[in-house]
Amino acid sequence: MSERLALIWGSAFFAGSLAQATAWVTGQPAVVLLLGMGLLAGHAGFDLVHPEDLGAGLEPVVGLLVSLVLFDGGLNLRLAGRDLQRSVLQLVLVRLVLGLPLAALLAHLLAGLPWSLSLVYGAIALATGPTVVTPMVRQLRLAPKLAQLLEAEGLILEPVSAVLGLVLLQVTLGDLGGWQEVASRLLLRLGGGVAIGGLAGLLLSEALSRLGAVGAANGGDGAVSAEASGLELQLTLGALFLMFSGCEALLPESGLPAAVSAGVVVGLRLDAAATQLDELIRQLAMLAITVLFPLLAADVSWAELSPLGLGGVGCVLALMLVRWPLIQATGLGLPSLDWREKVLLSWIAPRGIVTAAVVSLFALELDRAEVAGGGVLKGLVFLTILMTVGLQGFTAPWLVARLGLSQPGSGAEPAPLEPALAGEAADLPRAG
Repeated sequence: MSERLALIWGSAFFAGSLAQATAWVTGQPAVVLLLGMGLLAGHAGFDLVHPEDLGAGLEPVVGLLVSLVLFDGGLNLRLAGRDLQRSVLQLVLVRLVLGLPLAALLAHLLAGLPWSLSLVYGAIALATGPTVVTPMVRQLRLAPKLAQLLEAEGLILEPVSAVLGLVLLQVTLGDLGGWQEVASRLLLRLGGGVAIGGLAGLLLSEALSRLGAVGAANGGDGAVSAEASGLELQLTLGALFLMFSGCEALLPESGLPAAVSAGVVVGLRLDAAATQLDELIRQLAMLAITVLFPLLAADVSWAELSPLGLGGVGCVLALMLVRWPLIQATGLGLPSLDWREKVLLSWIAPRGIVTAAVVSLFALELDRAEVAGGGVLKGLVFLTILMTVGLQGFTAPWLVARLGLSQPGSGAEPAPLEPALAGEAADLPRAG
């Protein structure tokens, strides 16, 4: 049995690395190839990888690796300037207030989900994950403002989506009473996660500062520097994983906002001193994406997608198109966003790993409670991931080139996979 489990992990790593190498050589979007490789290796393809055989051990591993990706995003989150901060705030609020009910309405009318599960789908569909957005914007070489806006949207909405989806699921299962209890549970988990993450970030940044000072005092030659960097990485991972697992034990789903909050605090406090740590964390985050995407995609079967039919496809297409009026509403009073930027923001909204992991967990909970519709909900969410990643991943390079929104000097043609997607430095300029 242990050999079988090792083979599953080994196959997932190989499939992901092969997808990254193919993207590097061909210049195709890495996230699309990662998803496609997982589909080929899993139930929808040659049926070689069976993630369900990993059992209960898969969920905590996915959670820890996702926390690493979110922490990496928080480290690099720099919202310099009031216009950018206001744009992020308006985008998040518009998506929450208008995006969720619109997605729920589409899921009910077109995909046939009952209202209770339609609301759960609307919450899950809020997340535009940094696990796919970050590699995409780096490969597209977007101008810093647009890249930061898209990444900030994902970093904020992904944990909010997971927590909100869990609370609405508990309403569906009858575990919660009125909406006052729903609101208090939501605020407790989000606020508690942010607070714990902020405190952990303060303690970690202080420890990293002292460790860096000791390393500099011990001579600062190459060997000492490498040793100090290794210790910083080990300390960061240890603190991050302990914080995440502790948050999940105390308040389920609070670990995701905690990871973002901790990353933001560490990045702001260390600033320039965090550059080398940024690079090490980014390499590990990309490794996490490389293995997680094929592994979760391998769990998708055509049996879960085929019952949705044209209604499911129409629901996802409508969800993609309805982002256009939401972006227009976001841009009201924001002269800093021109029409080209609004067009691009209206199109790029892929869903990623956290969305897949969350709905897989929710489907299991619904099955245990013998509530009908768990399989349909999972199928619709995975169809959303497949269509948004596939359609937007392939067309985004062309759209960026036509709109002229890549960074100066990067060229108008779709860019080949940069070293950032292989875990090396091709970073966006850090503002502030």
